[in-house]
Amino acid sequence: MPRASAADAAQTARTILASATDLLAARGFAAVSLDDVAGAAGVTRGAVYHHYRSKAGLFRAVAARLQSEVAEAVVAAAEGAGADPRAQLRAGCHAFLDAITAAPAVRVLLIDAPAVFGWEQWRRLDAENSAVHLREALSDAGVPAGLLDATAAQLSGAMNEAALWIAQQPRGAEARDAAHQVLDRVLAAAVD
Repeated sequence: MPRASAADAAQTARTILASATDLLAARGFAAVSLDDVAGAAGVTRGAVYHHYRSKAGLFRAVAARLQSEVAEAVVAAAEGAGADPRAQLRAGCHAFLDAITAAPAVRVLLIDAPAVFGWEQWRRLDAENSAVHLREALSDAGVPAGLLDATAAQLSGAMNEAALWIAQQPRGAEARDAAHQVLDRVLAAAVD
């Protein structure tokens, strides 16, 4: 039997990743098996192992892709806010809150990832994506260098907690609106 081309292999990996993302968002890490992912993707379990090595490896790939998508949303919003660094910070933070609370990101990144990875690895993944943009935006908005790391850590924590809170509220639209209003207050204090 001929080997799949590199393009076919890449497409298979993307299909597996998309199927895993959907299943993990719907059911959570503990309730999804590699057989479930293989069945949803229309591939063999061996194909899943070939591309991702293990369930943890597949989860890492899903989380990394979602982190990257959240970071892309933050950057796009900040760039679309004009030249004012404070407006860019505000737009990026609001985009983060919206992107992280969208399915599948909230379940995968905020609920399962800390448990699957542990806090240290979860923080490292966050630092490689959204946190780096937050720190840069805070610096551009005038936060003093000596307060930059503490401000970024506290603002990031506040936004992550707000996202979890939004996800747990039965009236999501009202909760989201309230969280955005409070975020504006927090940001005003952070860059004052």
